[in-house]
Amino acid sequence: MGNEYRKTSEYRKTPEGLSKLTADQYRVTQKGGTEPAFGNAYWDNHRPGIYVDVVSGEPLFASTDKFDSGTGWPSFTRPIAADAVSTRTDRSLWMSRTEVRSAHADSHLGHVFADGPRAQGGLRYCMNSAALRFVPVEELEEQGYGEFRNLFDDADATSDDDNKAINDNA
Repeated sequence: MGNEYRKTSEYRKTPEGLSKLTADQYRVTQKGGTEPAFGNAYWDNHRPGIYVDVVSGEPLFASTDKFDSGTGWPSFTRPIAADAVSTRTDRSLWMSRTEVRSAHADSHLGHVFADGPRAQGGLRYCMNSAALRFVPVEELEEQGYGEFRNLFDDADATSDDDNKAINDNA
């Protein structure tokens, strides 16, 4: 990856950042779209690392909090930091849901539901892969996210067995 993905001290939406998005990434992050279940980049990714906002590079989620929800979208029990995301009521599609957006670039990420693993707080952050960029643990320092390396020091990965155990407790 080039320097265009390097972490900066200020995460924001810029015209340059928006111009690098694919059509699907733009539709999801800027127009509130949803990508198909099971047909997206990260629903079945079990590699250790972090997920950042595809628009701004802001750290959003860690693989240590990812679990298999059976929905076909990447699901997490919590954001990487409490202030990494914001929420608001979404009344589209004739129902009320809680939309999740990145805190600084205001990118649409997905929705949060109260049907996640009880032992981990009961929330399921159901995200669109198109709104995320995955940074593998071995590239954290290189891409400017070295401060998150400590999340993986005890266990270099959330194994498939760990993900299944979390899902079984849902």
